[in-house]
Amino acid sequence: MASQHVSKIFIIGGTGAQGIPIIQALVADKKYTVKVLTRDTTSKRARDLLALGNVELMSGSFADESILRSGFSGCDGAFVNIDGFNTGEKTEIYWAIRSYEIAIEMGIKFFVYGNLDYTLKKSGYNPKFRGGHYDGKGRIGEWILFQNQKNRERMGASLFTTGPYIEMTISSQTIMTPTIEDGVVTWRVPLGQGHVLHVALEDCGYYARWIFDHPERSNGMDLEVAIAHIGYDELAKAFEKVTGHPARYIDTSLDEYWAKWGKRAGYPAGYNADEGDKSTMSIRDNFTGFWNAWKYDLLERDYGLLDEIHPNRIKSAEEWFRREDEQGKKDGRGGLWDRVQKENLKPILKLSEDGRKGKL
Repeated sequence: MASQHVSKIFIIGGTGAQGIPIIQALVADKKYTVKVLTRDTTSKRARDLLALGNVELMSGSFADESILRSGFSGCDGAFVNIDGFNTGEKTEIYWAIRSYEIAIEMGIKFFVYGNLDYTLKKSGYNPKFRGGHYDGKGRIGEWILFQNQKNRERMGASLFTTGPYIEMTISSQTIMTPTIEDGVVTWRVPLGQGHVLHVALEDCGYYARWIFDHPERSNGMDLEVAIAHIGYDELAKAFEKVTGHPARYIDTSLDEYWAKWGKRAGYPAGYNADEGDKSTMSIRDNFTGFWNAWKYDLLERDYGLLDEIHPNRIKSAEEWFRREDEQGKKDGRGGLWDRVQKENLKPILKLSEDGRKGKL
């Protein structure tokens, strides 16, 4: 089999929360160059990536076969992470399939797909766990690994399966944004005594780089990552221990949780999806399945494997909070307590920064 080590990687989703640290890790030592597809080459996120060096920006949308061919042209690797909150579940499935097929057509040697758990299947197809943005990716992930059984020598493929970024717990406009109530940092979410498999964006860069560095092992692999199974009592205690400020988790019923969202709960989960299409899930329906997956501890990770691949990975909420508090003080963003004040909260997700108005 010809070598599947690559040197130039076409990236879809490079200006997103996950894409940025992945690109930083790929180009840090100049081993790889990347071509990043973005709808706006003049955005701050795009310009910051360009300043890293070994980064080329390409204007356009992944929802265009001619753009995909131009993007893959001249590259031998690909990292594809389509924003399902932009497209909606149905459109993401189609363009993820075409991205894989066109990548083979264009001679890509190694293809990495930004994936999420297929929660509906992992639950035994119980509809209470149905979350469109998870299942849309999870279906395609399984499809890619199935195709890889025949195509693995022509084009290797790997899944990079993540989860909710722990950065979302201290950012604005997420489904787990905290509030300050009577001087106490408070997370009111419908988690019960369950656990969220949070991932750290910093570690995403390391893991993605490992996949490309080791195609002989990662070809056909679904690398499922997480910091740990993190309960929100533990999250609050970790925040309090690191900052010295009180924090708490208050379990909330789904009805109470969605009441605070008002009419926004009925908006399409994918903001460019057709609201009149029966396949389009609302934010409420999509994230009800999401929260149930965590509340009932549906998903698992192989932490021994993650320790082997990344011995210095972040392994607890307390460790992440401590690193983030120290780094924020060093770089001028402030400590965690200052940053969770309502007036200081900043978005981490690109859809929040775009105001759910980005083009397809």
